[in-house]
Amino acid sequence: MSRLLSERDISLLKVLAPEFSGESCSGSGMPYHSLLPPVANHYAQNASDFRRRIELLKKKNSCILLIWFLQERRAFIVFLHIFFHELEERIREALGENTAKQLTRFYAMSCE
Repeated sequence: MSRLLSERDISLLKVLAPEFSGESCSGSGMPYHSLLPPVANHYAQNASDFRRRIELLKKKNSCILLIWFLQERRAFIVFLHIFFHELEERIREALGENTAKQLTRFYAMSCE
C-alpha cells in the first residue's frame, strides 16, 4: 500500500517545488506518494534545476529526505539516473562520502 504524504512531507515538497499547489500527478491523476520523483518528473526542468531545488534543503532536511528515500524503494523505479546523480552529490555534500556511497549501493541494488 502506498503511503500518504504527511504535513512534514508536504512542507518539504513546497520547499523543493514552490509551485506545488496540492495537485495530483498529471499522468495518473493520483495524489503524490513520494517527494523526489514528483520534483524530478513534474517540476524540475532538467537535472541542474533538480539540483538547485534539492540544494534548498538544509542538512537536517537532507537527512530526513535520505531516510525516507531509502525506506521508499518504489521511488527508485521512477527516478531517472541523471536525477539520482544530483541527489547523490547533494547527500555527499550534506552528509558525507560514506552516506553517499551507501545510497549509491542501495540505488544500484534497487535498479537490478
